[in-house]
Amino acid sequence: MSGGVDSSVAAALLKKEGFDVIGVMMRFWSEKGGNKCCSVESENMARRVAKKISMPFYVINVEREFKKKVVDYFLKEYKKGNTPNPCVVCNKEIKFGFLIKKAMSLGADFVATGHYARIRSAINFFPSVGNPLCACGHKWTKDCKKSITSLYKGVDKNKDQSYFLWQLNQEQLSHVIFPVGGYTKPEVRKLAKKFKLPTAETPESQEVCFVQDTVNNFLKKYLSNKPGNIVNKDGKVLGEHNGLWFYTIGQRHGLEIPQGPYYVIDKDIKKNLLIVSKNQKDLERKELIANSINWINPIKLPINADVKIRYKSDFAKAKIIKNNKKSLKITFKTPQKAITSGQSAVFYKGSQLLGGGIIC
Repeated sequence: MSGGVDSSVAAALLKKEGFDVIGVMMRFWSEKGGNKCCSVESENMARRVAKKISMPFYVINVEREFKKKVVDYFLKEYKKGNTPNPCVVCNKEIKFGFLIKKAMSLGADFVATGHYARIRSAINFFPSVGNPLCACGHKWTKDCKKSITSLYKGVDKNKDQSYFLWQLNQEQLSHVIFPVGGYTKPEVRKLAKKFKLPTAETPESQEVCFVQDTVNNFLKKYLSNKPGNIVNKDGKVLGEHNGLWFYTIGQRHGLEIPQGPYYVIDKDIKKNLLIVSKNQKDLERKELIANSINWINPIKLPINADVKIRYKSDFAKAKIIKNNKKSLKITFKTPQKAITSGQSAVFYKGSQLLGGGIIC
């Protein structure tokens, strides 16, 4: 639980369906200003929700694990010149890694969250929440035969969060329920009011949870300046940058180059060069290489798929082939703008999430 409306409604739906529900908030690492996902205000709100629906509520301290797995990764990737996605790693290592193991050790059967995504397997779920029944129809037990689990987009296209879940494996997915995945955000708000939850009007929060100010100001505290030249495609020096980790592909603001606008189109890590162009066409690429591949279900290559290269990007049609033992080559039907190393390329077939990789 985060103290937000989605996890609150997820808990209320489970309770309504007759599940034995325990509310858990994880206390993440934070700077002095706190972490948006587990602030004092968020914890108080989550406690109020737990009291309202009559369930126990606990706080688990995962500061050490979060710092090591998420924050250190975040800083390490930026230092390499990449633009990382900490939510993807948090889901794999913390929310569906550490927490599932902890929950199972306490005798739980599932971990449920407020993610807008859906799961299908031989354990079929009622659309309202995910009441588990075996494929043969009787009540699910721990002795039921395991089956292949598939991951799908949430019903709400504007809120779908399946993109952030591509690194999950079959073992993790077999212990997960997404109660709000079959609802739209407005429907979830209505349910919160119906259940008289105090989170019904809680505002959205989509920033990096452990960053209190801007990402650049956060990076300045942990990564020192490393000045270098800003150059165009021909190598002409146009200005100076403070460190490649403060810039991302497609960026146009903060370059402080006269006679712009200029766009960041590439980084030369070895020479410490930031490469820019006035022409947005120079941001377009028709191919990318991805590594750290994870398939949700077994896949036979090559395949045609819809690919997202960042959370807010449109789906792009592409062909996926094997590049080598550890990487894939993704070739797009039409060139894509601002393909960025460190971001996730996630593969879909219709509403089903097939898998993904890290753009390198």
